[in-house]
Amino acid sequence: MKRPETGEFAEYYAKYIVKVPGADVLGILESERLQMSRLFAGRSERDGNFRYATGKWTIKEVLGHISDTERIFTYRALRIARCDETPLAGFEQDDFVKNGGFAARALADLAEEFDAVRGASVALFRSFNEAAWSRRGVASQKEVTVRALGFITAGHQIHHRMILEEQYFPAIPRA
Repeated sequence: MKRPETGEFAEYYAKYIVKVPGADVLGILESERLQMSRLFAGRSERDGNFRYATGKWTIKEVLGHISDTERIFTYRALRIARCDETPLAGFEQDDFVKNGGFAARALADLAEEFDAVRGASVALFRSFNEAAWSRRGVASQKEVTVRALGFITAGHQIHHRMILEEQYFPAIPRA
């Protein structure tokens, strides 16, 4: 596997791709799955409702957003890998969070859901042959490769894990 090159993704996604170390995106997806499991182990329900500033998402909302977005990115990868040439629509992340009902769910349930979503993502990406990784499609009115979507999926989650580690969890002592 090689890293995506300029032209395989919209410039907006470079901020996620750059967060993925090396070229083994499958290994990173799996190691980040374990990293997230450790990050949420032993966290209380009260922790899940914490937001570090007014107008910021709660921890539950961040975790729900990561899972929702990963589903969308992998759906795009599946469609493009299977040679579906239909342009794929974008989505409004704030509407997804607002309507996700994450506050009513247990933090442990959201962490378990992320683990399941990531497991499905890893299985999907592992199923792609070499030709599928370089296929191109259109999502959010921009051309993208399946390879780039794998790195975007990993990088998006890493981006939010880093925010959780730097902005949220330092303010909450571990029980």
